Amino acid sequence: MSKVKLTVLKVMDQKEIFTESPVEQSKPLPPCSIHHEGQEFIVEPDMNMPEGFCHWAWSTVKNSAKILMFGGNYPWQEESGVTVTCCTDGLRPVIYKVERIED
Repeated sequence: MSKVKLTVLKVMDQKEIFTESPVEQSKPLPPCSIHHEGQEFIVEPDMNMPEGFCHWAWSTVKNSAKILMFGGNYPWQEESGVTVTCCTDGLRPVIYKVERIED
C-alpha cells in the first residue's frame, strides 16, 4: 500500500467567493487559520489523520487519500495517482492536491 501526500494549494477567503454571504452572519469569516498554501502532509498506510491537519477537512480529504492509497485513480484526471479536492467549508474552503507516493 502506498503513502499519500496532501499539499495545500489554495486557502480561499470568503470575499473571493461571495460578494454577500449566503448565510446570515454579523461579519465575514476570516480564511482558514489552520492551513497555509504550500503546506504538505503525508498520510501513512494506517490512514490516521496527519498531525496538524484540520479535523473538518480530514473528513472529506481522507476519502480521496484512501482511493489513491489503494491504487485507484480518478478517470477525469489525466495524471494517474493524483486528484484535487477541497474541505467541506463552503464559505472559505481550502483546496488540496492529493497524490500517491509510488515506492
